[in-house]
Amino acid sequence: MILRNTLSRVIGFLFSLLILAGLFLASNVYGYTNTSWTSVFHAYMAFDGSNEHIIIRELRLPRALVAVLVGSALAISGALMQALTRNPMASPGILGVNSGAGFFIVAGVALLSISAQSEMIWFSFAGAAVAAIFVYLISSVGREGLTPLKLTLAGATIAALFASFTASVLVTDESTLDSVLFWLAGSVDGRKIEHIRPVLPFFVIGLGSALLLGKAMNVISVGEDVAKGLGQNTFRLKMISLLIVVLLAGGSVSIAGPIGFVGLVIPHIVRGVVGRDYRWVIPYCGLFGAILLVTADISARFVAFPKEVPVGVMTAIVGAPFFIYLARKELLKS
Repeated sequence: MILRNTLSRVIGFLFSLLILAGLFLASNVYGYTNTSWTSVFHAYMAFDGSNEHIIIRELRLPRALVAVLVGSALAISGALMQALTRNPMASPGILGVNSGAGFFIVAGVALLSISAQSEMIWFSFAGAAVAAIFVYLISSVGREGLTPLKLTLAGATIAALFASFTASVLVTDESTLDSVLFWLAGSVDGRKIEHIRPVLPFFVIGLGSALLLGKAMNVISVGEDVAKGLGQNTFRLKMISLLIVVLLAGGSVSIAGPIGFVGLVIPHIVRGVVGRDYRWVIPYCGLFGAILLVTADISARFVAFPKEVPVGVMTAIVGAPFFIYLARKELLKS
């Protein structure tokens, strides 16, 4: 059922916000170390330096914050990419942006021994930008110009190319493999507040800017010719949107690794809930993306308990069948 009027959308948004708040607190409670809801309350209101309180404040709180930020960023990136390209399978993972960012970070670790979060950010941004530009250029070649099918094929090609580059680096450098293996699977485990601070300004700029593009996305999602006819500067909009995608996807990869399928799945769910008005789609994507990744992170702690599964594996379990469904749907259309 689509929420069609403003009141129902506001109520739905507030209800979803309450769900996210509950999941955020649950992420602070559940894990390998047994803690309770009371322990979480006392950890913030009456910190006593106990092992439980340290785990909650220094391990689980940053982990939950990273899941919220990364989930929101990836979902909004996917929504922008799908609107711009009019391709239902567009997302940072499918179109190679995550792979490009991941390769640049791995190369930086192997060749320049980078380790600080502030250094990884810039390598991640560079890789995301290079991948996005290459995909756009390759898919624009030919008389037909950019089409959804060509964009998907170009994205898959660039993603595979950067994945092979990453594998080549890891095969020849075992020390780099050991340091980035868990990160490459997509993980929010082990993150601390110190890891969040350097990337937080880029998330704030990217998320804030995306929220301002709702009206423009409504126009361009109908078609570029229509947008131009209505006086919209489509080139400038594309460049701004590309910059936002690089900030959000690149920042996400730098702090949590290349987590896939969030940007693919969430925009489709959101459009099924609130329709195609991007003034609502974008904020709802941010909220639903955070809910998905926090839920996946909590589930990842218990699937193979007492060991943990990388959260990227959990999102793949949900997203892979959805991707197959979308691909089959597009083939049937053609």
